[in-house]
Formats: sequence, C-alpha cells, structure tokens
Amino acid sequence: MIKINENYLKLTSSYLFAEIARRVEAFRQQNPQKEIIRLGIGDVTKPLPRACVDAFRKGVDEMGEEGAFRGYGPEQGYGFLREQIARCDFQARKADISADEVFVSDGAKCDTGNIQELFAGDIVVAVPDPVYPVYVDTNVMAGRTEKSVDGRYGGLVYLEGTPANGFVPAPPNQRVDLIYLCYPNNPTGATATREQLKAWVDYARAEKALILFDAAYESFISDPSIPHSIYEIEGARDVAIEFRSFSKTAGFTGARCAFTVVPKSCVAYAGDGTAHAIHGLWNRRHTTKFNGVSYPVQRAAEAVYLGDGPSQVREIINCYMANAKLIKDKMSSLGYSCTGGVNAPYIWIECKSDSWKFFDMLLNDAGVVCTPGAGFGRCGEGFIRISAFNSRENVEKALSKIEEAVK
Repeated sequence: MIKINENYLKLTSSYLFAEIARRVEAFRQQNPQKEIIRLGIGDVTKPLPRACVDAFRKGVDEMGEEGAFRGYGPEQGYGFLREQIARCDFQARKADISADEVFVSDGAKCDTGNIQELFAGDIVVAVPDPVYPVYVDTNVMAGRTEKSVDGRYGGLVYLEGTPANGFVPAPPNQRVDLIYLCYPNNPTGATATREQLKAWVDYARAEKALILFDAAYESFISDPSIPHSIYEIEGARDVAIEFRSFSKTAGFTGARCAFTVVPKSCVAYAGDGTAHAIHGLWNRRHTTKFNGVSYPVQRAAEAVYLGDGPSQVREIINCYMANAKLIKDKMSSLGYSCTGGVNAPYIWIECKSDSWKFFDMLLNDAGVVCTPGAGFGRCGEGFIRISAFNSRENVEKALSKIEEAVK
C-alpha cells in the first residue's frame, strides 16, 4: 500500500495565492463584464529590458548553430553569470563573495523552499510573522511542526512584526537554530538597518544558528544607509545564506532565473558536534536534484549587468517605485496607516477590519485585487498588501476605484 507524507495533511487550507486566484475567478465568472485590476500577487507587468531580450535571442541563435550549441550546462550556473553576480552585487559593496559561492537557479521561491532539506528534522525554526508562506509551509511538509492551532503551527518560533517594532523583530530570548529573514520585507515592505541586521548576525554566531536571508527585493532600496546584502555585515559569511532573484527587478518571472549564495565558511553541525560546510552539502543537493538554468536565460540574466542593461533595469524599477509612492500617498490621504512603498514595491496598509473582508470588499466594489494580510500570518490580520507591479494607468484607475469604494 502506497502511503502519503502525512505532514501534508497538517497544511492549513490552500496556498494563499491559490485561494486569491480562486476568489478572483469566481468573481470574474459572476461579473464577466467588470474590469479587474490586479494589485495582489507580486507578478511584474513591464516586459524584459531590451538588453536582456537581445541577449536572450542571441543565446537562442547560438543553440541553433553547429559550433555554438550547448547541451547540459553546469548545474551551479555558467561562469560568465556567476562572475558578474559576485562582482556587481557583492564585491562592489565590499561583501566578500566569490563566483564559486553563487548557485544559479530557476527561482528564489524554489531555493528558499528546498534549502531546508539540508537540515535535521528536529531543529528549532524561527519565522517572521507576517511571513512569506513558503518559509512555513515547506517546514510543515518536512515534519518540523505540529498541527496548526489558531493559525500557528506548534514547534515554530514566530518572530512578531508589528507597528511597534516597525515590522522588524529583534532576536528572540530563546535558542533557535534556523532563522528566516526577508528585507526589504515581503509582505510589509519594511527594511532592516545595519544595526538591526548586526544584532541578528551576532545572535546567530553566539547560538551557532543559521540565517536564511531573502533579499529578492534589494534592488528597490534607494536609501544609501540600508544594506542590500547581509554580507555587508561583518561575520555574516559564517552564519548566513542569501537568496536573490531577477524576477521582480528585471522581469524574469516568466523567464525564471535567480541565485543563492552559500559562502564556503558557512557551516552546520552533525549530531556529534562536528562542523560541515553547507556549501558542499548544497552543491551535492543542487547537482542531484537540479539540471541547471538554460543557456539563453543565463545570457539574458548576464545582460542585466552589461552595457545598457543596468540603466534599463533601473528605469523599470523607477516606474514601479513611482507607482508605490502614488499608492502610499493616496492610501495615507484616505486615512490609512502605511508601511513600505519607499524602499520596497509593496505597501502594507492597516485596513481597520478583517483582512479577507476588506479583500472581498475591494474586489466586489472596486474590482481591485489586493492581498489579505491574514494570509501571511496572525500578525497580518487587520492589514492588506498592495503591490506596485502594474502600469501607471491601472494604478491610477485602481486608486480612484478604491477611493470611491472606501468612501
């Protein structure tokens, strides 16, 4: 008799964004003539930068030429891309990261979900609340939690983000082994200062813990005092793994390319206390379960760093951030307290009511899709997230409809 992994039965309801899609589809079927403006899920709307398209096309052409065709590439990524990442994203900020510590993948979501496979089943895991659901759900699937009670899984340590701490929780007073952090934060748009990140690095070093640092939105940072990478903090190389993506910055949500940085000095421990380099463990997992990102896609990602690529990417980011400012200004003028929207493409809005009810109200009365905060955890109740990923025209139209609905 084939048996299931019963940890999957612990998962509460459906995946957040699947539930949003279900409600939106039901609304669409009941209101086929009504326009829907999507400011919920963080999918981009701007096309790939021209530099990336040209590099992509050239890469495809090479695959059709006898002397330039490539079959299986290195699972860790081609050297031409890894070297640009190390030099431009880290070494340029005085972060000591080398190209062979970079692992190219098809998505930060995949990597943040898969990395937990390297660690023991009985470790103590700390997650933010509000939280990107993948951090929680993958640990539930792995059997590190008990059943959910009142929206929280037993066995996890929840790091509460609230207006009082600016949605940047401090290290806990208890010992934890694995820590998920995301800054700029999804969903709240909050950012962590150098001092706040240092406190986490110091904690991890003292406890022999590991930080999983999701920096997928670092390109949206405009404040020069805010670190773009945890490796800008002294000592972080030994206790942190960082995840990044080309999805939101350069429009690769459909092309699929991201990367994870695993420093060679970063270690985890066996049951007898011996230290083992996580770099080697992740390389073993990566080469066993992943066959690499396609050559044309990696050439397109390389173009982000070359020639006109950086300025074209910056132009896209500036458009989204102009939308973010517009959203934050409008919602603030309507009397709502807002976080984010300055160094992040998300605006976290205190909606003064049940977040799913507010979601339904905006969908039914305004035809606007947001993301209910309750889907991100207990501390997300009473908030919604609005994304800046849409056209200026649609954002302006959506805000006009929201204003009419809430009044």
